Amino acid sequence: MRIFVTGASGFIGSAVVRELLGAGHHVLGLARSDEAAKTVAAAGAEVHHGSLEDIESLRSGAAQSDGVAHLGFNHDFSKFAENGQMDKRAIEAMGEVLAGSNRPLIVTSGTAMIAPGQVATEDMRRPDDDGMPRVSEQTADAIAKRHGVRSMAIRLAPAVHGESEQGFKAGFGSALIQIARDKGVSAYIGDGRNRWTTVHRLDAARLYRLALEKGTAGAIYHGVGEDGVPVKDIAAAIGKRFGLPVVSKPQEEATNHFGFYGMFVGIDMPASNAKTRQELGWQPKEIGLIAGIQKAQSFASG
Repeated sequence: MRIFVTGASGFIGSAVVRELLGAGHHVLGLARSDEAAKTVAAAGAEVHHGSLEDIESLRSGAAQSDGVAHLGFNHDFSKFAENGQMDKRAIEAMGEVLAGSNRPLIVTSGTAMIAPGQVATEDMRRPDDDGMPRVSEQTADAIAKRHGVRSMAIRLAPAVHGESEQGFKAGFGSALIQIARDKGVSAYIGDGRNRWTTVHRLDAARLYRLALEKGTAGAIYHGVGEDGVPVKDIAAAIGKRFGLPVVSKPQEEATNHFGFYGMFVGIDMPASNAKTRQELGWQPKEIGLIAGIQKAQSFASG
């Protein structure tokens, strides 16, 4: 298949590009800059110049392809609501091009805050009014109903981790690492028994490929390698790795200490991947987050 990949030069998207190419697919990778274009080309993919704001570039990329893996997103959380609407427009544009063709459209979401305190499953749907600025799942559902698009959503764990050219990255985990290094303590909230899901980026990449190849219209798949790692254990691993004291913070200090991430650090957010493994035959096999922190030689900033 010829797959149009947005976010093709990013931490997860670049792994998806390599996974698709390795499986014999052709990749058309969206690139918004010369640097991104070099990364996409170096991986062996065809460069498609454009951006998430350039609707015509998205339409063109989708029109030339047998399927779309949409991983691009602006992660500037100071503009989260605005970026969520940009994402919505991008999905709508690509979905309209794919209407009635049975070509797959995979959008990206997250397992965080699906069902705090419960084990989130693939059958749980985000309500239209859940208050989260990113509405990729809801947009994909609407497009499927309106245009008959074979859309699916992959919910990624909040801590997608692995090595990159810039060093080890870990999604929300990278934020905890940076905050710990900046503040001189590795912190968690309360007793720290609340859980986060994690996934290695290479396992996530395989999931995107499998969903493109044999995913079901309307399905939600969970990119979850570890279904629930206690945040206290993550903080302890960070403290050990950098020689920092590990401390508990009360909930009322979460925002002051963790900034934007304060809303997530104390929340229990486990999730299952049982249905995803059963339907797609996906088997996560890479190392876990804590082992990754311990093994990493360098760490990406931010």
